[in-house]
Amino acid sequence: MAASEAPRLLVPVQRSVTLRQTVDYAIREVLESDADEPTVHFVSMATWRAGDPGTNTDRNRAEDLLEDIEIWARYECEEAGVDPETVDVETALIGLDEYLFSPSDYAELLTSYAADHDLDRVIVDPEYSLVGHTTLIQPLEFELQQTDLAVEEAPVDRPTSRGRLVSRPNPARFLAVFGTSFLFYQILGGFSGLFDLVTGLATAAVVAITLSSVSFYSDPSLTESPKRILRGVVYIPYLLYEIIVSNLLVARVILDPRLPIDPRLTKVKVFVGSGFPLTTLANSITLTPGTLTVTAENQELYVHSLLPFAREGLFDGSLERWVRFVFYGREAARFPSPRERGDTEVLQEPTASTTAVTDGGSIDDTPECGSEPDDDSEPQGGVDR
Repeated sequence: MAASEAPRLLVPVQRSVTLRQTVDYAIREVLESDADEPTVHFVSMATWRAGDPGTNTDRNRAEDLLEDIEIWARYECEEAGVDPETVDVETALIGLDEYLFSPSDYAELLTSYAADHDLDRVIVDPEYSLVGHTTLIQPLEFELQQTDLAVEEAPVDRPTSRGRLVSRPNPARFLAVFGTSFLFYQILGGFSGLFDLVTGLATAAVVAITLSSVSFYSDPSLTESPKRILRGVVYIPYLLYEIIVSNLLVARVILDPRLPIDPRLTKVKVFVGSGFPLTTLANSITLTPGTLTVTAENQELYVHSLLPFAREGLFDGSLERWVRFVFYGREAARFPSPRERGDTEVLQEPTASTTAVTDGGSIDDTPECGSEPDDDSEPQGGVDR
C-alpha cells in the first residue's frame, strides 16, 4: 500500500468493558496495512465545560484514561514485533469549550476534529457510553454515517448480560433517593405517627428501587452532596421571595387595565450543566409568575414571558446564578448574565404600534403573540443576539 494510502483512524474513547479490545483492534488495523506512517488518534470527548467548578476530577480521569491508552497501544505494537515509534499514535481531550448533549453534537465535534487532522475512518467501541446510563453508540454511528467518514464498529467480544426490569441499584444512589423520598413523605404527612412512618418507608423503598438507577448522572458524594443540600436550603427562601414579588406584580397588572401586558416567546442560553441543574432552573422559572419554560433544547431554554419586568429579570440571570451557586458553589455564581453574554433572543416581536386615543390618554395596541413584525418596526422589550 502506498504511503498516501496509509490508514488514518479516529477512535472516540470512554471507559468500558470493551475499550481495551477496541484499542488493540485499531492498532492491529494500522499494523496490518503495511503502509508508511499509519496514524491513529484516540480522543476523549468532554461531557463538561472547561472552567466549571467540580470538573477537575472528571478531567483528571479522562487524562489518566488517555495515558493508559498510550501504554496499551505501545504494548500491542511490541507484541506484534513492531517499533512503536513507527506508528503515529495521538491522544486528545476535546470538546472543552462547550456543553455537548445530543449524538449530533458529538458527531459534529468528531467530524471537525477528523477534518483538522486529515483522518478518514472512525472506529467506535460497541459499548461506547458518555452520559449517565444512555449508550450513544447507535445514534452516534448514524450521525457519523451522514458524513464523508467511513464508520466501523470494532468487532470485539461483548460481555453477555441478561436484561431485567429493574437493574441492581447503586448503594449511594439508592440511599440518596430513599432518604429524599422518605423525608418528603414525612413532611407531607406532618410526621404524624406510626402509620406515616411505615407507609413512608415502604413508599421510599419502592421509589428508590425503581428510580435510583436513572435519577443521577454520577454517584452522590459525601463531601459535595451535603454542601449542595445546604446551599439549596439557602436558595429556597430566595425562590419563595421571587415567587411572592412576581405574584404581586402580575396581580397588579391584571387588576389595572392601564398597565401593559406584553407577552413574548424568548430564547435564553444558560450555563448550568445538564440533568438536575438544568431541570432545577427550568422549574424555578416556571414557578415564578410571569414566566413559563416551554421547552429546553440542550442549554437553550424557550421561555414565554407575560410582562416586560419578567423578561428583564430572566435576561439579568439571577435565577441562573443561584442555581450555579447551589450546584457548584460561590465561585460559580460569579458568572456573566445572559444579557451580558449576548445569549438572549426575543422570538416574537410586535408590529408597528398603533395608538388609540381614549379619554385623553393613549394605549399601545399590542398584537397577539406570534404575529409577524413589520420590516420597519423597531425591536422592543428584549435584548437581541
